[in-house]
Amino acid sequence: MSAPLPNNTGAALLYSKGCATRFRNTFALDLAALLMLAYSLCRVFLTTPNEKMQGTVQRIFYYHVPFAWVALFAFFMVFIFSILYLARRREWMDAMAVSNAEVGVFFCTLVLITGPLWAKPVWGVYWDWDARLTSTFVLWLIYLGYMLLRAFVHDTHRRAVLSAAVGIFGFLDVPLVYFSIRLFNTQHPKPVIAGGEGSGLAPVMRNTLFICLIAITLFYVCLLVRRYRLERLRQEAETLWEEAGA
Repeated sequence: MSAPLPNNTGAALLYSKGCATRFRNTFALDLAALLMLAYSLCRVFLTTPNEKMQGTVQRIFYYHVPFAWVALFAFFMVFIFSILYLARRREWMDAMAVSNAEVGVFFCTLVLITGPLWAKPVWGVYWDWDARLTSTFVLWLIYLGYMLLRAFVHDTHRRAVLSAAVGIFGFLDVPLVYFSIRLFNTQHPKPVIAGGEGSGLAPVMRNTLFICLIAITLFYVCLLVRRYRLERLRQEAETLWEEAGA
């Protein structure tokens, strides 16, 4: 007859089984994201007309902008959950912060890829060190540093506290990214949504942009759910390892 499992081990196994069940329960969310992404592709390439001045390459806009919005939202979530962690010291808050950081870096990377692909045919160069592009690149470096910090600091409590500090202070660059094209004369185009007089999109283009935003947001949620569950399992395993060592 096998020996009974320690309480913590049993809890970890139950948690793991619960995660497996919840993974199956995300099928509807995954399906919704997949269908919206497929529909957004149809809208972008089949039903939305070319922009008059830029032509076909302007279609990158419909994904470049949602990638940027979702990345900034993810970093805002890092900021919120970092503050909550420092105030209440709950492991799940740290898990939410790091999960949003990693997903945010993924979308910020897509911004830094799609932006130059759009810029080259329009500007004649892939990159220009103006305020919007530079502040976005710095933001990407900050949260890469956040991830490196977590990789090299092994003490659980110290890692979470230092990460929270970086997540809070790193967020200071987010308003700079957002307002840079409003505050400075940049190579980057002025905003077409809430950009003041003369801004705006044709209704069909605006609708396509918002459909793409919904699709990318659903994709963000799918990634976040999986990354959060992985982090919670990692925290459980780390706790068991520390207790076994003690």
